[in-house]
Amino acid sequence: MTTDLLVSQADSLRVSVLSEALPYIQRFTGRRVVVKYGGAAMVREDLRDAVFRDLALLACVGVQPVVVHGGGPEINQWLSRLAIEPQFSGGLRVTDQLTMDVVEMVLVGRVNKQIVNGLNRVGGKAVGLCGSDGGLVQARLWGDGSHGLVGDVAAVEPDVLGPLLEAGYIPVISSVAPDAEGQAHNINADTVAGELAASLQAEKLILLTDTPGILRNRQDPGSLIRQLTLAEARGLIADGVVEGGMTPKTECCIRALAQGVAAAHIVDGRVPHSLLLEVFTDAGIGTMVVGSPARLAG
Repeated sequence: MTTDLLVSQADSLRVSVLSEALPYIQRFTGRRVVVKYGGAAMVREDLRDAVFRDLALLACVGVQPVVVHGGGPEINQWLSRLAIEPQFSGGLRVTDQLTMDVVEMVLVGRVNKQIVNGLNRVGGKAVGLCGSDGGLVQARLWGDGSHGLVGDVAAVEPDVLGPLLEAGYIPVISSVAPDAEGQAHNINADTVAGELAASLQAEKLILLTDTPGILRNRQDPGSLIRQLTLAEARGLIADGVVEGGMTPKTECCIRALAQGVAAAHIVDGRVPHSLLLEVFTDAGIGTMVVGSPARLAG
């Protein structure tokens, strides 16, 4: 009798949670959510499985997730195996042709398929792509060329994604793309995610990171800023509150919002099921940046 009661309580809790998620499911059904996948959530097996399940669940309830990934740690492992010394300047990988060959091999041929296989294993329907596929992303040389084949996004043509999303597939996109002459470039995955979100007019851009979000004090996790407008985010960069590795992530959010994305989120990927916490709860998780105070009120 006691066992039956415990089972009944567990079932009741599960049904209650599903019921409470209904308004969010209704709100986001048919909406596009671009997720930049990286950091600890990509390395730790328990977090990897949680992300895969979150994405599969989002797709199952009618949300249309798009995944963009990098893969820096695995690139470094393969460069080491091939006795190629990784080089960095200003926090960015210097990418000569030999390094670019390894980057393309690892991101497109290995990491991308690991993510696709992981999603398919938990019941998702994933398709692996890179910038070359369907002319999805065209690159241009980043900066003055001193970093070699490091690229920026010159153009995005997301038409290839529409039929996949409408059919319930989860596109998984590596951040490698060719320039107009067909030369492959290594592009920051945050940048690719932001530009794709803008081109898809996504409801949300979510960047999974290894920090709680934007902090007023980098040494104090309790100083998390939960909500920001676009103007406030620009002000934090100008004032030096946002600095270091958080600067390009915040700038990525700003560019996406300026191009029509409804909301951008910098989320702690070290928290299990952080994607579901962000999409299906009022409080969310991490830092949300929106275009105007009216969006915060809504």
